[in-house]
Formats: sequence, C-alpha cells, structure tokens
Amino acid sequence: MLKEYRYLLAGKIQGSLYHLIRAYSWTFRLNIENEKPWLDYMQNGGRILMCIWHQQFFGAIRHFKTYAPYRPALMISQSKDGNIIASIAEKSGWHAVRGSSSRGGGRALKEMINHLKHSGLAIHIVDGPRGPAGVIKEGVISLARAAGAVIVPVYAISDHAWYFNSWDRFMLPKPFAKVNLRFGEMLDSASGVSDEDFESHRLRLQEIMQPALR
Repeated sequence: MLKEYRYLLAGKIQGSLYHLIRAYSWTFRLNIENEKPWLDYMQNGGRILMCIWHQQFFGAIRHFKTYAPYRPALMISQSKDGNIIASIAEKSGWHAVRGSSSRGGGRALKEMINHLKHSGLAIHIVDGPRGPAGVIKEGVISLARAAGAVIVPVYAISDHAWYFNSWDRFMLPKPFAKVNLRFGEMLDSASGVSDEDFESHRLRLQEIMQPALR
C-alpha cells in the first residue's frame, strides 16, 4: 500500500511539474529559424537526428511538443532526476529511452536506433547527462550512422536568462524573454562513416556547435 501511494504521489508531482513548465515556457517570445528544410526532408522519407547542448535544452521544450505526432525519441539517464524528465517527455508526446553513457548506454542506443528508423525523428543531448560541457560524445555519431540519419544542430538562445552554477551552466530563460530557436544546416548522413573517419565527424560537429555555448 505504501509503495502504491508513493507511485501515486510521484505521478501527481510530475504532472503538476509538467503543467508548471508548460505555463512558464509559454511566457517566452519564441522565434523559430530554419525549421522547414529538415521537416521537408523528414516528411519525404528522410531520418533526422536533432542535436542540442544540455545547457540550452529547457529553452526548446515548448516548441518540441509540436513534434509529438511523430513520436520522436529522446535518451534520458536512469537517475532520479531522469525519472522526472522522462515523465515530462512522455507527457509531451516523446518516447523516453532510459540510459546514458555511464549506465545502460548500449541497450539504450539500440532502442534509439530502432525507434529513429521507425519514427524518422529523434533528439540527442550531445554532452549530457554529466558533461564535460562543450564536448560531444561519440554516441551521436554512432546513432546517426546506424540509423542512416542526417544530423541537425539545434540552438536555443535567450536575450534574458539565468545561468545556473552547474557543470553545464544550465540556461533558464527569464519570464517574457525572447528565445531564438535556430536549426542549423543539415549535415551529411553519417551512415557511410568509416571507423577511421568517425573521430573527424565528431570533431566537425563539435566545432560547428561550440560557438553557440555560453
């Protein structure tokens, strides 16, 4: 009985947090840039792997709900904090794949690959869940290569925000801040990347995305 009560209470807390985040993010003055090219590519049968820094993820949450009809996938760690994030992702219409580079990564990567092949859309937090900040992990290239997906960098930039004293300097846009959500140019599919070229592709993506970090 106590265990069931805890699950019920946790569900209510997560539901309230989801609605709070939705209400808060609706105060943002959101501007979307360069979304159409990759959407057209995906709707014509291509596969898209969006990539974003851990620091900037919150600024993109509101708009990401518009992709719910595609049931995209997102890898989330198996930590207690990850449980909350996974619940919010599921309520937003996303498929939460549980695992990270430090725990359950191999199984989670396989699930991400299978889901991306089926849905055509996924997002990867390239330096999460523990960093180091600004360093892209190998998983994103492995995922894109195995699924035959095109990589699309995503940047969420706010004109007024708080930056936490955390490993990634997590960004929380202030109420009524202008948030610019910009999609980078589609990068060549990693499906044909050889083991010898693997690191060069990772470094290339890192060099493209790093300038957007604060």
